[in-house]
Amino acid sequence: MSLASASSPSDRPARSLNPIYAQLPTTIFEVMSQLARTHEAVNLGQGFPDDPGPEDVRRKAAEAVVDGWNQYPPMMGLPELRAAAAAHYRRWQGLELDPDAEVMVTSGATEALAGALLALIEPGDEVVLFQPLYDAYLPLVKRAGGIPRLVRLEPPFWTITRESLAAAFSERTKLVLFNNPQNPTGVVYGRAELALLAEFCVAFDAYAVCDEVWEHVIFDGVAFETLMSLPGMRERTVKISSAGKIFGMTGWKVGLVFAAPALTKVLSKAHQFLTFTTPPNLQVAVAYGLGKADDYFTGMRADLQRSRDRLAHGLAGLGFSVLPSAGTYFLSIDLSAHTDAADDEAFCLDLVRTFGVATIPVSAFYAQDAVKSVVRFCFAKRDETIDRALERLAKVPLLR
Repeated sequence: MSLASASSPSDRPARSLNPIYAQLPTTIFEVMSQLARTHEAVNLGQGFPDDPGPEDVRRKAAEAVVDGWNQYPPMMGLPELRAAAAAHYRRWQGLELDPDAEVMVTSGATEALAGALLALIEPGDEVVLFQPLYDAYLPLVKRAGGIPRLVRLEPPFWTITRESLAAAFSERTKLVLFNNPQNPTGVVYGRAELALLAEFCVAFDAYAVCDEVWEHVIFDGVAFETLMSLPGMRERTVKISSAGKIFGMTGWKVGLVFAAPALTKVLSKAHQFLTFTTPPNLQVAVAYGLGKADDYFTGMRADLQRSRDRLAHGLAGLGFSVLPSAGTYFLSIDLSAHTDAADDEAFCLDLVRTFGVATIPVSAFYAQDAVKSVVRFCFAKRDETIDRALERLAKVPLLR
């Protein structure tokens, strides 16, 4: 057919689009953010702090963009950041990492996740995931050709069991995608459950892609342990961290990837054809930030723990059933304590429209068989923001 005889675009039916993305509905996060703006609500739905982040780190970025190098940095990341990251995780998690062969910088943790899944999954491979799950996981796994095998977690403790892993793992399992500390539940999984997961990874020769972006945002004296440190996991784990979460500046899309040399080499190929590199001024500032004294990190945790407790005590005082939260920016309430017919989405929609407080239903984090009684709040807010939300929540009649 000649170009001259080809029909015009308006005469042709639209070509099909990739269904994984084309058929994705508008997310509850978009819905709630729009409703929060429409109703001038106190927004405790989106997970970002009120404050702008540590000034010294921000000034380092500003100085670097004015006085520093603004052309392409090395694909793997600035050497000074890779060295700083290796030193930081040696100090905080006891990892011995080669900055030249086992550390890579990406444009955010989501890019790191996408690159790892594209690099490791072949069509038909099974991938074990835990729900509730971060909303990017499932479409990324499917787009890479993976077949999701979902482990359903339940409140109040969201426990990983041997029985649930045995039902999900098979001879076709290629990798497990594991978020710890876990969003949205606020759970920090400890040695017993990590050892159980490592046992299954080794037995089924599966990789572990570990989303550990909340590793510094932990409370109550809890010590974070990375799955990479457990026996049998060093050569099969991809550890992903986020400067945006470490420093409370979620707009700074600087991810850190750690893996054994053979894995890192493959991961770097995916990174090369996704974003290739990350703004050099942000890399300079993150390198500086990772070297900050321990009291910065412990102080950050103490400040967030105080905000968590302010919201938790306020919610409990209003009669809500508050679930434990040992990490992340989030805590949740369980509506099932007040009714046998809880509907978290309906509750959240009424809350923002009628009472002017935006939250997120945890059922939105499930792909199937959702728990529908849990509502997530973000507590990484100023005291006045939390108090204003509590004043409005005091008007909410508890379901009976």
